[in-house]
Amino acid sequence: MAKIIVVGGSLGGLFAANILLRQGHDVTLLEKTLGSLDGRGAGIVTHDALADALRAAGITVDDSLGVCVSKRITLGVDGESLGEMPLSQTLTSWSRLYHLLKEHFPSERYLQGKNVKTVTQDAHSVQVKCEDGSSYQAELLIASDGIRSVVRAQVAPQIQPEYAGYIAWRGVCDESHLSNYTLETLFNYFGFCLPNGEQMLGYPVAGSGNDTRPGKRRYNFVWYRPASEHEELIKLLTDADGHYYPTGIPPLKVSWKHIAEMRKVAHQILAPQYAEILEKTASPFLQTIYDVRSEQIVFGRIALMGDAAFVGRPHVGMGVTKAGDEAMAIAHHIAQLGATPAALEAYSQERLTLGQQVVARAQYLGRYMQSQGSKGTRDGNSLRRNADTVMAETAVDISSLLAAGKAVPESY
Repeated sequence: MAKIIVVGGSLGGLFAANILLRQGHDVTLLEKTLGSLDGRGAGIVTHDALADALRAAGITVDDSLGVCVSKRITLGVDGESLGEMPLSQTLTSWSRLYHLLKEHFPSERYLQGKNVKTVTQDAHSVQVKCEDGSSYQAELLIASDGIRSVVRAQVAPQIQPEYAGYIAWRGVCDESHLSNYTLETLFNYFGFCLPNGEQMLGYPVAGSGNDTRPGKRRYNFVWYRPASEHEELIKLLTDADGHYYPTGIPPLKVSWKHIAEMRKVAHQILAPQYAEILEKTASPFLQTIYDVRSEQIVFGRIALMGDAAFVGRPHVGMGVTKAGDEAMAIAHHIAQLGATPAALEAYSQERLTLGQQVVARAQYLGRYMQSQGSKGTRDGNSLRRNADTVMAETAVDISSLLAAGKAVPESY
């Protein structure tokens, strides 16, 4: 049995910690946040690989995982369908997965308020010192501490998030607040709306208390909008009191003026169903879209995983699945080679190129926001072609593409 430290108590860290603990290792998880983490109800598209990772973490996967949809639909600005695509999917939420994973991990091993200050290693162990004066030692350290990873900043400071040129408005709206028109034409589907240079998408997820009964669910949306880095983005990340949050504005600090303007524009360029959803969402929040592409994910006895290693834009719809895959890969190689640098190097050999491909695929899917703009005509035929393309390309489970090394079409 080896001592292993996991830094980061979100989904990726919990996947790794649960799977390694079930293998018999002495696992300690360090999380900087006090109290329960909050995913703001953000939705997650499930894949078969995500179910595999949940089972590896000891969790029973059944119908309670999320809400099922039968098809995708794209709406025009008039609210009418531009195209449909049959596709059965289960949509869950960040909060649902977090609570499942956290409940399976012993609370005495999940240490909160642990801001990592320094990470060092020698030939035999890795040492962690936290800002509260506590210190920990183990054979391996798995860093899953997110896009602003403290561990990555120490071992690979040159790897920095790169702004993609657009932001996402996000939120969830209670099903019970919506009109019959929106419920009948959109709510039960994975929906899209495609204004020039923008993309709105959404789907139903469980409501409060993981309630999946009709009438009790919520609609999760993501609206991608371009924002210039040195003007619009700075304004959006500044609250009503003039405080600027360069690394991301807290959800409840988003200026009411920006929310009001966003809702106004929604009525002008989005399908009325989506405009209604945005109008009736109590606390829409803002996500800045970044790429993180690592050239190295293993440093001796330290491994990066999840968003600490790679951040692909959300279009791929598999950020959590990727973290689960990485956690399983780390555990597999430790089982084969022990808690050694060799095991982590084997993990790197398996996952480094795949992670880079996920980022490339996400950039490819994000080209709509960056190149579509207001170029060309917006006749009905081109709108329908665009709708069909977006629905099909974002529906692909890229596992097979990754295996073949074809995450991005050769013509791109």
